[in-house]
Amino acid sequence: MNYEYQVNNNKIGFLSNITYKYVSLHTHSYNLFMLIPYNRLPENSKVWIYQADRTFNLDEVSTIELAIEDFVENWKSHQVEVPAYGALYYRRFVVLIADNAQVNVSGCSIDSSVKLIKELEQAYQVNFFDRMKVCYKIQEQMVGSFSINQIEELLNNGKINKDTIIFNNLVANKLDFEQKWETPLSDSLLSRYLLVK
Repeated sequence: MNYEYQVNNNKIGFLSNITYKYVSLHTHSYNLFMLIPYNRLPENSKVWIYQADRTFNLDEVSTIELAIEDFVENWKSHQVEVPAYGALYYRRFVVLIADNAQVNVSGCSIDSSVKLIKELEQAYQVNFFDRMKVCYKIQEQMVGSFSINQIEELLNNGKINKDTIIFNNLVANKLDFEQKWETPLSDSLLSRYLLVK
């Protein structure tokens, strides 16, 4: 049985000094006001999390960061620019956060973000929509993944337990992202498997 491991510095975002541009299907039109620092977004900001089915290597991370940056800088809803933040966490999760109170992000604007994810899927031969794959923490800076149908075996052989940190990608806003994205298995939707262990 294969388990996927990853060592990483928690978050790899795009707010670093970038001296080159990533050429994508999106046109560069820089407006730094719309690329909002994370700590300036309110707690009720809307969150979308897309989990890749594998870890990206460092070269891939560089171009993905720039693709996210490019998208966020040009993200619009009904021709109004969306105040938003985006980053790649654990070299595995694309996280987009938008101030939905200022600009209602729905319909075509959500479709445009899904289009970005599908472009990344095609470019890097990954799947961001595999709902059967679960990511969990092995150590503070080490993330693993397994298929949901392996959970009972992993519980039985001690690879994971009730205290294992599971990533809950269903969190809806920034506050829940900070408090509930990384949660003990016993507090997650997978806790029902502990009853049959």
